Amino acid sequence: MSDTAPITDGRRAKGELRRRALIEATVRVIAREGASGVTHRSVAKEAGLPTTATTYYFDGIGDLLTAALTSCMEEDSARIEHLVDAPLGEVVGADRIRALALLMANLFTAPGHLLAEFEMCLLAVRRPEQRTATRRWKEGLAAFARHFTDDPVRVKLFTHAYDGLLLQGLLAEEPPTADEFEEMLRELLPVR
Repeated sequence: MSDTAPITDGRRAKGELRRRALIEATVRVIAREGASGVTHRSVAKEAGLPTTATTYYFDGIGDLLTAALTSCMEEDSARIEHLVDAPLGEVVGADRIRALALLMANLFTAPGHLLAEFEMCLLAVRRPEQRTATRRWKEGLAAFARHFTDDPVRVKLFTHAYDGLLLQGLLAEEPPTADEFEEMLRELLPVR
Protein backbone atom coordinates (compact mmCIF):
# COMPACT_ATOMS: atom_id res chain seq x y z
CA MET A 1 0.00 0.00 0.00
CA SER A 2 1.38 3.41 -1.00
CA ASP A 3 1.93 6.14 1.58
CA THR A 4 -0.01 8.52 -0.66
CA ALA A 5 -3.08 6.30 -1.01
CA PRO A 6 -6.11 7.83 0.70
CA ILE A 7 -7.37 6.04 3.75
CA THR A 8 -11.09 5.40 3.45
CA ASP A 9 -13.17 3.77 6.09
CA GLY A 10 -16.85 3.49 6.83
CA ARG A 11 -16.80 6.30 9.38
CA ARG A 12 -15.35 8.81 6.94
CA ALA A 13 -17.85 7.83 4.26
CA LYS A 14 -20.72 8.02 6.74
CA GLY A 15 -19.50 11.42 7.92
CA GLU A 16 -19.34 12.74 4.37
CA LEU A 17 -22.86 11.44 3.68
CA ARG A 18 -24.15 13.19 6.81
CA ARG A 19 -22.39 16.42 5.92
CA ARG A 20 -23.86 16.25 2.40
CA ALA A 21 -27.33 15.53 3.82
CA LEU A 22 -27.07 18.64 6.03
CA ILE A 23 -26.05 20.82 3.09
CA GLU A 24 -28.92 19.53 0.96
CA ALA A 25 -31.31 19.99 3.87
CA THR A 26 -30.13 23.59 4.25
CA VAL A 27 -30.98 24.31 0.61
CA ARG A 28 -34.44 22.78 1.04
CA VAL A 29 -35.09 24.81 4.22
CA ILE A 30 -34.06 28.02 2.44
CA ALA A 31 -36.24 27.15 -0.56
CA ARG A 32 -39.23 26.61 1.71
CA GLU A 33 -38.73 29.17 4.50
CA GLY A 34 -35.98 31.54 3.41
CA ALA A 35 -32.56 31.93 4.99
CA SER A 36 -34.12 33.12 8.24
CA GLY A 37 -35.60 29.64 8.62
CA VAL A 38 -32.14 28.05 8.81
CA THR A 39 -31.43 26.94 12.36
CA HIS A 40 -29.50 24.00 13.71
CA ARG A 41 -32.78 22.37 14.63
CA SER A 42 -34.61 23.00 11.32
CA VAL A 43 -31.71 21.73 9.20
CA ALA A 44 -31.10 18.64 11.34
CA LYS A 45 -34.82 17.81 11.32
CA GLU A 46 -34.96 18.24 7.52
CA ALA A 47 -31.95 15.94 7.15
CA GLY A 48 -33.37 13.40 9.59
CA LEU A 49 -30.35 13.75 11.88
CA PRO A 50 -29.88 14.75 15.52
CA THR A 51 -29.61 18.48 16.16
CA THR A 52 -26.02 18.04 17.33
CA ALA A 53 -25.01 16.90 13.84
CA THR A 54 -25.05 20.46 12.50
CA THR A 55 -22.64 21.68 15.17
CA TYR A 56 -20.43 18.62 14.71
CA TYR A 57 -19.96 19.19 10.97
CA PHE A 58 -20.22 22.99 10.79
CA ASP A 59 -18.85 25.75 12.99
CA GLY A 60 -22.10 27.68 12.89
CA ILE A 61 -25.00 28.77 10.72
CA GLY A 62 -22.69 30.99 8.64
CA ASP A 63 -20.45 28.02 7.89
CA LEU A 64 -23.48 25.92 6.96
CA LEU A 65 -24.81 28.65 4.63
CA THR A 66 -21.38 29.01 3.02
CA ALA A 67 -21.21 25.25 2.44
CA ALA A 68 -24.71 25.26 0.92
CA LEU A 69 -23.92 28.17 -1.39
CA THR A 70 -20.62 26.56 -2.40
CA SER A 71 -22.37 23.29 -3.16
CA CYS A 72 -25.01 25.00 -5.32
CA MET A 73 -22.44 27.06 -7.19
CA GLU A 74 -20.29 23.99 -7.83
CA GLU A 75 -23.27 22.10 -9.27
CA ASP A 76 -24.21 25.04 -11.49
CA SER A 77 -20.61 25.55 -12.55
CA ALA A 78 -20.26 21.90 -13.51
CA ARG A 79 -23.32 22.18 -15.78
CA ILE A 80 -21.97 25.29 -17.50
CA GLU A 81 -18.47 23.81 -17.77
CA HIS A 82 -19.98 20.76 -19.46
CA LEU A 83 -21.46 23.04 -22.13
CA VAL A 84 -18.14 24.87 -22.48
CA ASP A 85 -16.03 21.70 -22.66
CA ALA A 86 -18.42 19.61 -24.75
CA PRO A 87 -16.72 18.14 -27.84
CA LEU A 88 -17.41 20.03 -31.04
CA GLY A 89 -19.37 17.10 -32.42
CA GLU A 90 -21.68 17.10 -29.41
CA VAL A 91 -22.46 20.83 -29.18
CA VAL A 92 -21.32 23.34 -31.77
CA GLY A 93 -21.68 27.12 -31.94
CA ALA A 94 -25.27 28.24 -31.66
CA ASP A 95 -26.31 24.81 -30.43
CA ARG A 96 -24.58 25.71 -27.16
CA ILE A 97 -27.08 28.53 -26.82
CA ARG A 98 -30.01 26.14 -27.32
CA ALA A 99 -28.51 23.76 -24.77
CA LEU A 100 -28.16 26.59 -22.25
CA ALA A 101 -31.72 27.78 -22.91
CA LEU A 102 -33.01 24.27 -22.23
CA LEU A 103 -30.95 24.10 -19.04
CA MET A 104 -32.36 27.46 -17.89
CA ALA A 105 -35.97 26.47 -18.60
CA ASN A 106 -35.46 23.19 -16.79
CA LEU A 107 -34.51 25.08 -13.61
CA PHE A 108 -38.13 26.22 -13.36
CA THR A 109 -39.61 22.72 -13.22
CA ALA A 110 -38.75 22.80 -9.48
CA PRO A 111 -37.70 26.41 -8.80
CA GLY A 112 -37.08 26.02 -5.06
CA HIS A 113 -33.41 25.21 -5.56
CA LEU A 114 -32.95 28.30 -7.77
CA LEU A 115 -34.79 30.46 -5.26
CA ALA A 116 -32.54 29.21 -2.46
CA GLU A 117 -29.45 30.00 -4.55
CA PHE A 118 -30.55 33.58 -5.11
CA GLU A 119 -31.31 34.03 -1.44
CA MET A 120 -27.88 32.69 -0.49
CA CYS A 121 -26.21 34.94 -3.08
CA LEU A 122 -27.93 37.94 -1.52
CA LEU A 123 -26.60 36.87 1.88
CA ALA A 124 -23.11 36.79 0.35
CA VAL A 125 -23.39 40.53 -0.31
CA ARG A 126 -23.05 41.08 3.45
CA ARG A 127 -20.76 38.11 4.07
CA PRO A 128 -17.59 38.43 2.00
CA GLU A 129 -16.41 34.95 3.02
CA GLN A 130 -19.32 33.52 1.03
CA ARG A 131 -18.48 35.39 -2.18
CA THR A 132 -15.68 32.99 -3.05
CA ALA A 133 -18.29 30.38 -3.90
CA THR A 134 -19.64 32.53 -6.73
CA ARG A 135 -16.30 33.08 -8.53
CA ARG A 136 -16.19 29.70 -10.29
CA TRP A 137 -19.75 30.30 -11.45
CA LYS A 138 -18.91 33.68 -12.99
CA GLU A 139 -15.79 32.22 -14.59
CA GLY A 140 -17.85 29.39 -16.12
CA LEU A 141 -20.36 31.85 -17.56
CA ALA A 142 -17.53 33.98 -18.97
CA ALA A 143 -15.93 30.91 -20.58
CA PHE A 144 -19.28 30.06 -22.16
CA ALA A 145 -19.62 33.59 -23.55
CA ARG A 146 -16.11 33.50 -25.01
CA HIS A 147 -17.29 30.79 -27.41
CA PHE A 148 -19.24 33.57 -29.10
CA THR A 149 -17.30 36.77 -28.55
CA ASP A 150 -13.88 38.12 -27.65
CA ASP A 151 -15.38 41.43 -26.58
CA PRO A 152 -14.81 41.72 -22.80
CA VAL A 153 -17.77 44.07 -22.41
CA ARG A 154 -20.14 41.60 -24.10
CA VAL A 155 -18.74 38.77 -21.94
CA LYS A 156 -19.36 40.86 -18.83
CA LEU A 157 -22.83 41.80 -20.06
CA PHE A 158 -23.68 38.13 -20.53
CA THR A 159 -22.40 37.06 -17.09
CA HIS A 160 -24.46 39.77 -15.43
CA ALA A 161 -27.56 39.34 -17.58
CA TYR A 162 -27.72 35.55 -17.15
CA ASP A 163 -28.56 35.72 -13.45
CA GLY A 164 -30.94 38.59 -14.16
CA LEU A 165 -32.86 36.46 -16.66
CA LEU A 166 -33.23 33.71 -14.06
CA LEU A 167 -34.28 36.14 -11.32
CA GLN A 168 -36.89 37.73 -13.59
CA GLY A 169 -38.09 34.22 -14.41
CA LEU A 170 -38.67 33.61 -10.71
CA LEU A 171 -40.63 36.86 -10.45
CA ALA A 172 -42.80 36.18 -13.50
CA GLU A 173 -46.24 34.61 -13.30
CA GLU A 174 -45.01 32.11 -15.88
CA PRO A 175 -41.24 31.68 -16.32
CA PRO A 176 -39.82 32.04 -19.82
CA THR A 177 -39.81 28.95 -22.01
CA ALA A 178 -36.65 27.49 -23.50
CA ASP A 179 -37.53 29.26 -26.77
CA GLU A 180 -37.85 32.61 -25.00
CA PHE A 181 -34.57 32.09 -23.13
CA GLU A 182 -32.91 31.12 -26.41
CA GLU A 183 -34.13 34.28 -28.11
CA MET A 184 -32.69 36.45 -25.32
CA LEU A 185 -29.42 34.52 -25.20
CA ARG A 186 -28.97 34.98 -28.95
CA GLU A 187 -29.30 38.73 -28.48
CA LEU A 188 -26.69 38.67 -25.74
CA LEU A 189 -24.32 36.38 -27.66
CA PRO A 190 -24.78 36.75 -31.40
CA VAL A 191 -23.08 33.99 -33.37
CA ARG A 192 -19.91 35.22 -35.08
